[in-house]
Amino acid sequence: MTSSTASSAPSAVSSTEQQKLPLSSLTAMVIGSMVGAGIFNLPGRFATATGPFGALIAWAIAGTGMYMLARVFQALAEKRPDIDNGVFAYAKAGFGDYVGFLSAFGYWLGSVLGNTFYWVLIGATLGRFFPQFFGDGTSASSIIVSLIGVWAFHFLILRGVKEATFINKVVTVAKIVPLILAVLIFVFFFNYSQFSENFFGGVGMPEKSLIMQVRDTMLITVFVFIGIEGASVYSRFAQKRSDVGSATILGFVAVSGLMVAITLLPYATAPRASISRVANPSLAGALELVVRHWGAVMISVGVLVSVLGAFLAWTLICAEVLFAAGKSNDMPQLFATQNSNEVPTYALWLSNILVSLFIISTYWSSDAFNFMLDMTSVTTLFPYLLVAGYGLMLARSGVGYEKARAEQGRDRVIAWLAVIYTIFMIIAAGSKYVILTCVLFAPGTILYFWARREQNARLFTGTELMVFAVLIVGAAIGVYGLATGLITP
Repeated sequence: MTSSTASSAPSAVSSTEQQKLPLSSLTAMVIGSMVGAGIFNLPGRFATATGPFGALIAWAIAGTGMYMLARVFQALAEKRPDIDNGVFAYAKAGFGDYVGFLSAFGYWLGSVLGNTFYWVLIGATLGRFFPQFFGDGTSASSIIVSLIGVWAFHFLILRGVKEATFINKVVTVAKIVPLILAVLIFVFFFNYSQFSENFFGGVGMPEKSLIMQVRDTMLITVFVFIGIEGASVYSRFAQKRSDVGSATILGFVAVSGLMVAITLLPYATAPRASISRVANPSLAGALELVVRHWGAVMISVGVLVSVLGAFLAWTLICAEVLFAAGKSNDMPQLFATQNSNEVPTYALWLSNILVSLFIISTYWSSDAFNFMLDMTSVTTLFPYLLVAGYGLMLARSGVGYEKARAEQGRDRVIAWLAVIYTIFMIIAAGSKYVILTCVLFAPGTILYFWARREQNARLFTGTELMVFAVLIVGAAIGVYGLATGLITP
């Protein structure tokens, strides 16, 4: 998850008179949205869970599922060109106002949690070189540095995103070049005997079934694919609506191969157990096992520049989501307010205040790095599920298929597979993360109450009231679990 390219795209911080985005720019946004912080942590997360055999199965599941989801985004862009703002707008069209709000809130919340993860990763990366000061990224001094960084970017963005376009260009090069060099180094040092030894886990592999091995990798695969909807988020700026779907598919194909290579190649250069023990970011540690300290330095520099750029870009996306939801009356109209630089001020303030609170909370987390990564994945899965569900509804109803009946059956199958995949991912995450998501979603409903009051609109339909009740029950269970220690973040 990251989006350096998104930061140079038109957004809520740009005028609606801005020039439209061509296919190449939309594709770059999708690629930039997926290539980032997550990919730098693939080797260690996979090596902790499984060997190459399990990794291949995991990527086959994740790749197929996310490809189906990408195809759903493509179909929706083509069949419902009247719907802008992507993810939450589809949920609203299919399932009503409250579910649409929850989708917008969940997507925004996932982005906020992702931004928190970035700062934990920055602290962990610096901790490789200054362990007494930064530790694992959650020490008091690391948190202070992170908070300074959050608010430095905040005031940079308030000046207008045009001030940050140079940063975006540097970030794009800084994150791609180290990754390509790492792949080339791993290929050069590829040892077939070592790869064979690791294939089913090798020496020291924990006693657990293949199913559990694969399950333990699922959330990281979701995390690294977050951003697949990058073109959809900015769909209203596309030169042609059909380019939104094409960019999604092209970006997905380009990035998938890179992620699989970064995951599998380290298994051919060192024992799985050694890779599993390296510090985060694990790609730096895996490369250090091959070429000594300079490899870790190269990747760490790439991580720092990439993640700083990613934070900038996803902060803009956070603001764009709240801005668009405010404009469409799904959030309080306050969030549609812009300053003289056309920056959605209140949306930006709320996003960064919440990021700051989450950063502070990592001080008490036993494993903030993986916890924030997994929470980001789960909160984003719910909006993805709703998109897949709406794609299925549309394919079954035939709306938009009047001139393409031959595609209707195909898209129905694709949407079913996307629904099954996202449900499977939520189940694989476990009840802990689902319940904690309810804890975060429940108070967020206050924003929905606020928005409905502004419009003098009915609060809930009967079905929506049931959804709200389930959410409240889940939140109550979560609060009880946290208070009693049954659930630990």
